[in-house]
Amino acid sequence: MVAAMTDLDLNLLDALDALLSEGSVTGAARKLGLSASAMSRTLTRLRNATGDPLLVRAGRGLVPTPRAIELRDVVHALVRDVRTVLKPPTGEIDMAELDRVFTIRASEGFVEMFCGPLVAGIASAAPRVRLRFAPKPDKNAEPLRAGQIDLEIGVLGVSAPEMRTRLIFRDRFVGAARTGHPLLSGAITPERYAACRHVAASRRGAFTGPVDAALADLGLSRDTMVVVPGFSDALRIARQSDLIALVPGLGFRRKAPGAEGICTFPLPVPTPEIAVSAIWHPRMDADPAHRWLRETVIGICQKMVPDS
Repeated sequence: MVAAMTDLDLNLLDALDALLSEGSVTGAARKLGLSASAMSRTLTRLRNATGDPLLVRAGRGLVPTPRAIELRDVVHALVRDVRTVLKPPTGEIDMAELDRVFTIRASEGFVEMFCGPLVAGIASAAPRVRLRFAPKPDKNAEPLRAGQIDLEIGVLGVSAPEMRTRLIFRDRFVGAARTGHPLLSGAITPERYAACRHVAASRRGAFTGPVDAALADLGLSRDTMVVVPGFSDALRIARQSDLIALVPGLGFRRKAPGAEGICTFPLPVPTPEIAVSAIWHPRMDADPAHRWLRETVIGICQKMVPDS
């Protein structure tokens, strides 16, 4: 008979985790510091609770049932989460001893602009911490959910409502043209802007974006001749041609690499503001080392762009 939920206790989870990971009563007993007979009695309780034999005899050993195999990873995660919940709060982190690899996913432009000060600041505070900057091909939140990415810098996607975010800075797109471009010789109206040929930066390969929607409201359209993956690529083309690029304005306030030989101008049509945030999975909220990482990243970036 399956036991009522009120008869269960959390100690059974530990025992079930040990039994499923060790695959034997003796091994589980040794792992938990119990006698084999005590673990055998616990296995009986677990069988009653789950309504499944869990481990059955096969020759001299035991093999898991299909239900046990199904439960193994779930139980292990539950035990880990219970231990996290019940673990007493730790004291201050010893930054000199913190030995951890953090993976930060960010755009190429962010890495170009901020990685130098970030690396210097983190290395100074925690010399044993290592950083891995991962490319950001899209806004897919699965790497954050899976723990492959510790911290993401960018704009939150609509498919990840559970993620924690904190605003770092705000930015707006600006137009960019080579020094001496004819467009810069007079007032930049929507009509003159739309009459130029353009280069767009899009990881998805899109030829249109918010600026095209704003132009369409005025009955205008632009001719986008080239689409490249990143803003630095768009600037490189704009510098060597008459194509107009659309890039975040912050890079030019910070004299980012690739800005030489380029003049920027306010767009003649309104476009949405860019809110760049730090993004992380909620399971990392209470982790002291992760808290230190995100506070450090946010603080350094905001110090670099105090007027954003």
